[in-house]
Amino acid sequence: MAIILLGPPGAGKGTQARRMSEFLKCPHVSTGDILREALRNETELGKKAKAFMEFGSLVPDDLVNAFVAERLGRKDCRRGFILDGYPRTIFQAEFLQSLCARDNTSVLTLGIEVRDAVLIKRLSSRWMCPRCGRIFNTSLDSSGTGGRCNACDAALVQRKDDAPEVVSERLQVYHAATKPLVRYYQELGTYVAIDGDRPVNEVYDAVLGAVKSRTDKNYAQRGRN
Repeated sequence: MAIILLGPPGAGKGTQARRMSEFLKCPHVSTGDILREALRNETELGKKAKAFMEFGSLVPDDLVNAFVAERLGRKDCRRGFILDGYPRTIFQAEFLQSLCARDNTSVLTLGIEVRDAVLIKRLSSRWMCPRCGRIFNTSLDSSGTGGRCNACDAALVQRKDDAPEVVSERLQVYHAATKPLVRYYQELGTYVAIDGDRPVNEVYDAVLGAVKSRTDKNYAQRGRN
């Protein structure tokens, strides 16, 4: 199964993806991690992406798709994977759907929905580890309240784009870009809305419940076939 996480900045997608990855024993695939790995290893795709990034341009869809296709083709993704940060456009969604159809992979899209006012409050409490990239939110998770990463003990930092006025603008951009994606997956019948305006554990229970429901449905369909 391919599990796609959709949700605005601060919805807790990364937290839920990590927990699901550990529980389901399948990789958490983040486009940001893929890109950083390619740049670090100076792969051919990484070099192409770097050329756009140096000019402050967005990495084109076809190049992002190539990154994702390469990552999903690795052995650890054969039993399933969790996507965070991809797809971001209809073109990317259609490309991913073609990959899943080719490999007979079922798709579950989880939309973690949270009110904008709550998101602005959450993001102003978000901190990042500059060493290992882990994200901590002191309003949701007590593990980062000491100001240090609980994985590598580096001092946490706060991103400039987590300022309230910047967050508000980012949310407007997100809503405009994501509404077509939500409609796309609703029409495919793979979209499940998750109320993200709840404690982390309650959201996690809802996420796992949706995964179990889809898994049971897949087994039932295979049995009929």
